[in-house]
Amino acid sequence: MDGNGRWAKARNLPRLAGHKAGTENVRRILKACVKQNIKVLTTYAFSTENWRRPEDEVGGLMRLFDSVLDHELAEIHKNGVQLRHLGRLDRLPSHIQKKMEAALKLTENNDRLIWNVALDYGGRAEIVDAMKEMMADGIDPQHITEEMVGRYLYTRDLPDPDLIIRTSGEYRTSNFLLWQSAYAEYYITDTFWPDFDETELKRALDQFQRRDRRYGGLKTH
Repeated sequence: MDGNGRWAKARNLPRLAGHKAGTENVRRILKACVKQNIKVLTTYAFSTENWRRPEDEVGGLMRLFDSVLDHELAEIHKNGVQLRHLGRLDRLPSHIQKKMEAALKLTENNDRLIWNVALDYGGRAEIVDAMKEMMADGIDPQHITEEMVGRYLYTRDLPDPDLIIRTSGEYRTSNFLLWQSAYAEYYITDTFWPDFDETELKRALDQFQRRDRRYGGLKTH
């Protein structure tokens, strides 16, 4: 969800105002995804590298996450959205950890849309955590398969992503779902995240539907 800071700068607003606008846009995109019958949505909210940002910006982002859990959770639950967390929960402020755990429990049986919130998430960290779990479980290296690795990832019971949308014209993966995105299709738009609306989402989906997905092979017809 890139471009919050540049969106704010273009309007002579502080960066945190851009993050707030970006957070508000998530609500609209969630509704659009339900409308489009999308079953799994993952939003990259805060990476393992984002801790390096200025302290006031990190603090502001944490307050935004806290506010979303306070003010949006009831509506999220009402709309049948199952909230899941991807990443390392233990490094977040303790009050956010508790609220997140309560939110996960509240929505765990909802099935209209699974919303993965990647918060303190990094693709490399996820793979490292998976390796540690496998070693702790005493898995014989000779028995490790791609399917087994998948079962130890944060997304262990979910399908790999079909489409990854990158806003604000950035052309890099940024440590996002490195294992799972091996054959995902990418859609890159110059639109900043706060302006990425349902029309933009439909445009991305329309282009995705025209892609020729071969997964490394060749079609036989």
